[in-house]
Amino acid sequence: MSGRTIVITGASDGIGAAAARELARAGERVVVVGRSPEKTRAVAAEIGAEAFLADFARLDDVRALAARLLEAYPRIDVLANNAGGIMGTRADTVDGHEMTFQINHLAPFLLTTLLLDRLIASSSRVITTSSVANSSFAHLEIDDLDARRAYSPNKAYGNAKLANILFTKELHMRYGARGITAASFHPGVVATNFAAESTSPMRFVYNTVLRRALLSPEKGADTLVWLATATPGTDWVSGEYYVKRKIAKANAQAYDADLARELWDRSAAMVG
Repeated sequence: MSGRTIVITGASDGIGAAAARELARAGERVVVVGRSPEKTRAVAAEIGAEAFLADFARLDDVRALAARLLEAYPRIDVLANNAGGIMGTRADTVDGHEMTFQINHLAPFLLTTLLLDRLIASSSRVITTSSVANSSFAHLEIDDLDARRAYSPNKAYGNAKLANILFTKELHMRYGARGITAASFHPGVVATNFAAESTSPMRFVYNTVLRRALLSPEKGADTLVWLATATPGTDWVSGEYYVKRKIAKANAQAYDADLARELWDRSAAMVG
């Protein structure tokens, strides 16, 4: 299964960069997507990949990215929606959405749906990086997706990571019969710059001596690489949420089919 085209967002650092390196070593054609021009181009140059820039806090960047990918690649075999992060004080993006929800959910939702025809034609797999925070902090209120009534960095992040799981399940429900396979996963608590800009207590784990106890990016990337290279339907089940290569228990809301359907419809309206 070598030589496939694999698009990885959030690939300029952390588990995205680690997965890009591992997949490139295996002979895959990796496409590195990131926000930082310097970091993104450095990773791409290191592995002989092509680099694309996009800031997921701007949905026009996502639209432009999708257009460039469609122009450049007649096939996209794997789309890894990996970009994300936990934020600090509540802020709206230029698009008018709460920053955490847009970067972690609305932007990858928009990218995936803009690429949908190409993904169907390629019998693609769509892999989305979630987090165990979906169980710890999330309670998704469908009428307050932009967290205008109640906000904390942890809850906003947990809700966005729950949205990733609901998105994965609904993507499978809507398009599994047309050839798309989908999975979400928790990479573990990984030593990256993930919480650098946050006011969440999580930043103390990521930015102090406690960081030594965290997983390396390479270990955190293991499940992503496995989902990208193993055989769906044989090695893993489409629509499921994984931790350490095994189906894992998610937030109770993750199994609400009506919520998944409504989240999809509302997300589509939010991104236009």
